[in-house]
Amino acid sequence: MGLIDYRERIPNNVGLSDDRRLQRALESWQPKFLSWWGEMGPALPTRDVYLRTAVSVQRDGWADFGHVALPEYRWGIFLSERAGDRTIGFGRHKGEPVWQQVPGEHRAELQRLIVVQGDTEPASVEQQRHLGATAPSLYDLRNLFQVNVEEGRHLWAMVYLLHAYFGRDGREEAESLLLRNSGSEDAPRILGAFNEPTPDWLAFFMFTYFTDRDGKYQLGTLKESAFDPLARTCDFMLKEEAHHMMVGTTGIDRVVARTAELMREHDTDDIAPYGGIPLGVVQRYLNFHYSVSLDLFGSETSTNVANYFTNGLKGRWQEQRRKDDHVLTEDHVAVDAVVDGHIAAVDSAALVALNHDLRGEYTADCRGGVTRWNRILADHGADAVLTLPHHGFNRSVGAFAAHHVAPDGTLLSAAAWEARRAAWLPSDEDMAFVASLMRPVYEPGRIASWVAPPRQGINGHPFAYEYVHLA
Repeated sequence: MGLIDYRERIPNNVGLSDDRRLQRALESWQPKFLSWWGEMGPALPTRDVYLRTAVSVQRDGWADFGHVALPEYRWGIFLSERAGDRTIGFGRHKGEPVWQQVPGEHRAELQRLIVVQGDTEPASVEQQRHLGATAPSLYDLRNLFQVNVEEGRHLWAMVYLLHAYFGRDGREEAESLLLRNSGSEDAPRILGAFNEPTPDWLAFFMFTYFTDRDGKYQLGTLKESAFDPLARTCDFMLKEEAHHMMVGTTGIDRVVARTAELMREHDTDDIAPYGGIPLGVVQRYLNFHYSVSLDLFGSETSTNVANYFTNGLKGRWQEQRRKDDHVLTEDHVAVDAVVDGHIAAVDSAALVALNHDLRGEYTADCRGGVTRWNRILADHGADAVLTLPHHGFNRSVGAFAAHHVAPDGTLLSAAAWEARRAAWLPSDEDMAFVASLMRPVYEPGRIASWVAPPRQGINGHPFAYEYVHLA
């Protein structure tokens, strides 16, 4: 189970050749995927890209690196190894053996969870389709393509589950995953953040830090599922997802470092004339991407999520580390809401507040990045700091969707919000300025002036390595 069979038309470690009907169904879907990739995948023509490809699901030595032509990348189906003694860790089925097949009573809910997760994977590829045309370096271009091919593989992971366990309905949903498109008016992606444009590399770094980090936490809850194939699928996806967040974390590191260098060199915060991204613009991009990503967690309280937990479909982040009974029927937590014109903590049953719980884990993780970026600013002698806005800021989902909340948590009137909006969220002028800096740099060892080079390259290679050969 640990090694991946690359002799098959569809690389896999699930014994696909033993189920000819499933194999034929997936092989008929494969050309449609490749057609979608050709139409909606990376637009920049390349000969080959230095990519990692999974060769095992073991903890160590699980990937090989080499130059690969993008259309020839071997997308496949990989599940973590099965633990024969695994039991359900939460809810009313706690302690029972995990499920290898879908229980009839939970079929619709599990299918919906898989479809929503699956829909995010091609969406981000579509959002990032044109970024190659403005890559700040070959190193960054390579990282973009690595993220793209792995999002494509994550789509394969969800499509396998739909085909293997959900019959005709699953096959139809798998088809629909290729019919929706990010930002389409007629057939948009399911979740709002995945219909937002990613027009420039600052937005890409913010997306891979904040939105891909939401993906980490969503996958972490599905990794706990009593439906074992889903749990094992998400466990391996998390291994690949770590690189995507690294791209975001270090990308923002490098933007902040270059901004701080220019501030010190020219003794001014207004570094736009010197080809850098002012810290105020970075903060506004941060505010937008963080707040849009918070919406992906859904409403703070949800009976649907309570039912998912109780029935064993979806757990909590790091469920087994929790020091409670893993059933939660008697537990209560405080959840923020707007009460009589003020933000106040309201008592809620823990079961219905599981989205709030997951969002709290995510926010604590995001704070780590902000601390890191402020340390970079301090190391360069800058007094300015970046901050996370209040969790009620710029929300379209949940308790604050009908309210206007400033980054510091102050409730505002609609007029006051509109008067200050441009100070808190990217304006057309901000985005036009950032776009003006987006000029491609394709020479090995060179980099755009608005971002610092990375401290190290990929897989032991230097920054100046020729990671991408253009067509």
